Amino acid sequence: MVVSCGSSQEIPGLTARLDKLVYHHGGVSLPEDKPHAFVYYITIRNASDSTVALLGRKWVIEYEDGTRQVIEGDKIVGETPRLGPGEEFSYNSHHVTGSNARVHGCFHGVDDSGAKVHVLLPPFDLVLPAC
Repeated sequence: MVVSCGSSQEIPGLTARLDKLVYHHGGVSLPEDKPHAFVYYITIRNASDSTVALLGRKWVIEYEDGTRQVIEGDKIVGETPRLGPGEEFSYNSHHVTGSNARVHGCFHGVDDSGAKVHVLLPPFDLVLPAC
């Protein structure tokens, strides 16, 4: 599966990576149908020659039963990071689930000339621990 980021282009040198994925069983604080939480840590690095403003994100989560959830929105954890050449932006967030899933992600924004750009995050898996 490829996440569509609309009519934008990739910039060589603009990359996103999953730094760490941590499983956390939330117990009674999570919904009964989604009792498992994953905390993920991501870094977006700009090794291009352009300044890039990241304006939003799109995630597609494919569950083991074949269903999909699409999450789109403005900003990244409430921020619109502006990355000059050589700069990076790191953050963490979470997702709750009731089953194993594969996550596809994309961040979108504009470069310093106003052109629409995006960066894909390589897919990663949310795998529930064996009980």
